[in-house]
Amino acid sequence: MIVRALVILLILGVAPNAFAQQVPDRDFRPPIENPAFSEGTGPLVLIDGAHHNFHTVDGRYTTFANLLRRDGYVVEGSAVPFTEEALRDAKILVIANALNEANVQSWSNPVHPAFTDAEVAAVRAWVEAGGALFLIADHMPFPAAAQSLGAAFGMEFSNGYARNGSGQGGITFSRADGSLLAHPIIEGRDPSERVNSVRTFGGQAMRAEPGVAVEPLMLFDEGSVSILTETSGQFSDDLPRQPVAGWFQGVVLRHGGGRVAISGEAAMFSAQLSGPNQNPMGMNHPEAAENPQFLLNVVHWLSGLLDG
Repeated sequence: MIVRALVILLILGVAPNAFAQQVPDRDFRPPIENPAFSEGTGPLVLIDGAHHNFHTVDGRYTTFANLLRRDGYVVEGSAVPFTEEALRDAKILVIANALNEANVQSWSNPVHPAFTDAEVAAVRAWVEAGGALFLIADHMPFPAAAQSLGAAFGMEFSNGYARNGSGQGGITFSRADGSLLAHPIIEGRDPSERVNSVRTFGGQAMRAEPGVAVEPLMLFDEGSVSILTETSGQFSDDLPRQPVAGWFQGVVLRHGGGRVAISGEAAMFSAQLSGPNQNPMGMNHPEAAENPQFLLNVVHWLSGLLDG
């Protein structure tokens, strides 16, 4: 069983102590043919760092931040709780893999909320007033930690490890097989920004609550399941498997005067070197060549440059 668990962890891109071995690939600079704004003139993007986040502006989301800066956005880290004042000047708030302090050293159930009720209310009100939220919550324990914020926008997260119908956790979502769905984000501003496939590296599945209108981007196929572990990365054959065919790994929605994008996978927007062999994981992976454009298109939609 230990060998089986190690194999599964390696497929996921994680292994014992691998979280410490995931370091940003600071040399990765994907080209931007047509920046959205002149340097430093775009909207303010805040990347959350106040909730024990696994991905931060100066850490595993360094390339994320730098890609947006090269597209003209102003990107800053945020180290304070969410309040009306803290969010006032921001156009986009990015929250990636937040945790409650109680789970920082224990990625096991019970998983406690990463945000207070007051913070959830503040973010919801800010979006209603025109703000744009990019919420990213990967595999267990991150979905449960972010569930209260997801629920504020009508989304249900599965606190497990998602697998498609072929049993894969690292998935290529593509136009060709219908798993990457038609949307202005997929089309981009012009044909040069059109996305045909994106690569993920594990993560969770999500669905909308009844009556909630969403615009799905990445769809799980027939036979997909969420493996519900009690402890992150620990697997056995008798663990519950929740069917998630028709659920999503990427979705956007409109809420009041604002917009929300939610991703069930975080590494796809990073560029990391993973494990002792420093293998590329994220936008720098050979099979993820279109992920940088997909990220830019999501942010363009959040900031109103793309509509539909």
